[in-house]
Amino acid sequence: MSGPVDDLAETRPARWWHRLDDGRLQCDLCPRDCRLHEGQRGMCFVRARRGDAMVLATYGRSSGFCIDPIEKKPLNHFHPGSRVLSFGTAGCNLACKFCQNWDISKSRAMDRLSDQASPEHIARAAAARGCRSVAFTYNDPVIFAEYAMDTADACHALGVQAVAVTAGYIRAEPRRAFYAKMDAANVDLKGFTEAFYFQQTGAHLAPVLETLEFIHHETECWLEITTLLIPGLNDSDAEIDALGHWVAEHLGPDVPLHFTAFHPDYKMTDVAPTPPSTLRRARAICRALGLHHVYTGNVHDTEGGTTSCAGCGMALVERDWYDIVAYRIDANGACPRCGMPIAGRFSAQAEAFGRHRIPVRLSS
Repeated sequence: MSGPVDDLAETRPARWWHRLDDGRLQCDLCPRDCRLHEGQRGMCFVRARRGDAMVLATYGRSSGFCIDPIEKKPLNHFHPGSRVLSFGTAGCNLACKFCQNWDISKSRAMDRLSDQASPEHIARAAAARGCRSVAFTYNDPVIFAEYAMDTADACHALGVQAVAVTAGYIRAEPRRAFYAKMDAANVDLKGFTEAFYFQQTGAHLAPVLETLEFIHHETECWLEITTLLIPGLNDSDAEIDALGHWVAEHLGPDVPLHFTAFHPDYKMTDVAPTPPSTLRRARAICRALGLHHVYTGNVHDTEGGTTSCAGCGMALVERDWYDIVAYRIDANGACPRCGMPIAGRFSAQAEAFGRHRIPVRLSS
């Protein structure tokens, strides 16, 4: 838990909390169960006690907006080539020593939130700029769930879809409410041992696995998974094999799995970058286990970025980084050669936003 709430000018009532017998308020959003006295913030920094209620301090405030290719989230089976309006706030409910967005997710300064926009403003901006979706990303949308959910509602009213890029560290009741609003999610599965989760993220593995199963089996939200492979910490053959077995058994072979490369950052600057060969090895292990769609990321690997038919092996969506260089999925979302349906959300033709990244200012 963090220190006093001294400057939370922008607040909204928070959901998912209750009062304890000793007078503290317990946040019930995530498994951390932060218990707050008056004036304290939770570990995430943005959920705080003010008087006899819990508030969200970052509603309507953002660290910035940007139009990205959907493949950057990464989502390879959700409207390939389309543009997505991306934004985050500040704070996080994990404590990853290797955080690649630490300047945002570990921020404890409200002045880091330099842009402002209501849910309706975001939805209108996305629609006006030709974005098929809005992504809650950069830091974890779980901690600003009320803002993300309201924005998803506003987007749906205009025909824009909602995407969550998250670590999936959330309790059951808010999990049901949150993912009912999402059209797609990429869940960051940090590793596949409890020791890695506890030592490197300050969290636990089991709640994340519960989230993955819930999304896939109990919602209409399209799911993809990302694991950042860190040399010497979560990249052994045994751990990758265990991860792949779990995905195959509990989620099935069609859930896309992305292995991405670590680069030294935040509190882990003494660890070497992930070699491309490690990503290719992880991809080979999981494909051998029967997973149909395994990708590599943060490296230039055309083969590792290509979506292929699980039936006949035909290359269906060929990618060069985030550029779609060939698209061969038919109007029914199937392989044109053998007719096998391809898991995901596909159109008759890909959009062609490419690898652009366009910063957008929304506040007036």
